[in-house]
Amino acid sequence: MGNSRLESAKDAVRRLRWRLRAATGDASFHRAEVRARVERVGGVLGHGGWMVCPNHLDAESVVYSVGIGDDISFDLAMIRRFGVKVQAVDPTPASHAWLATQQLPPEFVLHPVGLAGYDGTASFAAADNPDWVSHSMVRTENRAVESFPVARLSTLMERLGHNHVDLLKVDIEGAEYDVIDDMLSSGVDVRQFLVEFHHRFDEVGWKKTDQAIADLRSAGFRLFYVNGRGEEYGFLRDT
Repeated sequence: MGNSRLESAKDAVRRLRWRLRAATGDASFHRAEVRARVERVGGVLGHGGWMVCPNHLDAESVVYSVGIGDDISFDLAMIRRFGVKVQAVDPTPASHAWLATQQLPPEFVLHPVGLAGYDGTASFAAADNPDWVSHSMVRTENRAVESFPVARLSTLMERLGHNHVDLLKVDIEGAEYDVIDDMLSSGVDVRQFLVEFHHRFDEVGWKKTDQAIADLRSAGFRLFYVNGRGEEYGFLRDT
């Protein structure tokens, strides 16, 4: 069985397990509501790879990749596939140090700031696993924290001179809910939104994800993809 078929089979098994958990009340089940052309961009799904709708993406598209860590397979694949410039957003020094060891194309532009629902600074805590470079703004209780600069999406767009974002990818360890609230309330023009929800964190839970999806739908975003674990979602905004 080829890698893509094996990956699809694994995703189907995960989706069945997710539906069984939803049937017992341990989760909420969401399915795609619009049909769209999709393709994987980057590494393995859930490990650097994301499902993207390629329609209307080209070298002139504005792409923000928020949450870099030590995996830029998605960013490099976006550059190769569409010829875009990727605005990479991550505040953590560990990620910056790792990036300094990589051969980065000029189309990969790093902004050493975190994405939040406000402008200023925020407390971040490192992951439990010391081998991981990711930090979280929501898992800080009883953990050593560091302060990093953060900015609203509207602020970043203003700084960079963008009046819209064609594709926004967000993987920020549980802070995505406040970002979504701010994104919707500020009315910024985001046309494709890819996000990993972190309801698996005890500090978050499924209710926050359900509310975020409902809010996105109310704002004209339609779900075109969800992975088998129910964590990575792709939305297209009505035009």
